[in-house]
Amino acid sequence: MDTAPTSTPAPPAAAVGADAGAGAGAGTYAYFWRSSQRVEHPLSTAEQLHDAAGLGARVFQICDDPHLDRTGPADLVALRRTAQDLGLALEVGTRGTAPEHLRRYLSLAEQLGARLVRSMWTSGQDRPDPAETERRLRQVLPDYARAGTTLALETYEQVPTRDLVDVVEVLGDDHLGVCLDPANTVAALEHPADVLARCAPHVKNWHVKDFAFTRAEGWVGFSLTGVPLGEGLLDLDGIAAALDPAGRGTSRVVEHWLPWQGDPETTARTEAAWTSAALTRLGASPDGRPNP
Repeated sequence: MDTAPTSTPAPPAAAVGADAGAGAGAGTYAYFWRSSQRVEHPLSTAEQLHDAAGLGARVFQICDDPHLDRTGPADLVALRRTAQDLGLALEVGTRGTAPEHLRRYLSLAEQLGARLVRSMWTSGQDRPDPAETERRLRQVLPDYARAGTTLALETYEQVPTRDLVDVVEVLGDDHLGVCLDPANTVAALEHPADVLARCAPHVKNWHVKDFAFTRAEGWVGFSLTGVPLGEGLLDLDGIAAALDPAGRGTSRVVEHWLPWQGDPETTARTEAAWTSAALTRLGASPDGRPNP
């Protein structure tokens, strides 16, 4: 994306998206293959927004997208206006807790009109301990509070959920919470129900993806991969009941762990079908619970 002068006017904040900070939608990981260089015509972020909105999404999370760091102010404004026109609330996602990095993403969020930044405890070789993570977050949370933006740290296998929740509770800031993804923590032998119970009071964002174990060829081990929403092991109804997404304004963002399907056309077609079915199941339920 091209850069442009910083004087480009942005749309008014109140006009961006629909029900900002709540609703069902999709994110970059629902378009993982279709936006990759493995397909002939990778979808741009704007094309992903249009596709998601056409499927009934009300939220779109631009997550771990390297293009976002290189996007100039004019293109950020264009994305913000596109989301506004489509009735989408935007969120952004990144990795790491370095204060300067989190401030950078806060700035991007403000330019996009996003009210939630999802991040992860670690980033590459940067693996702070709980005390250092707490120190870093204390530096940036006042900035997030002033902006009215929430920082949500994701549950995943590289950080014990207990440590993540402990930091959130010690800091006790309304602008800090959890991005719940109980599928991730299975790899650390944390049961999704235990992760949900520990995190539920602090969840600000829910990454919705289903999964299943299958025997590897020759019965030598297992594979943990994604399946269409509602066909795997995740207790979608139980999670929705515990979180009360509609009542608490918790966004629900569809993601997938879709293995490559052998060729670009089949993979893209399968990913599109999974995304459409997931949004159909999530999107029309007024209480935030999955539709049957």
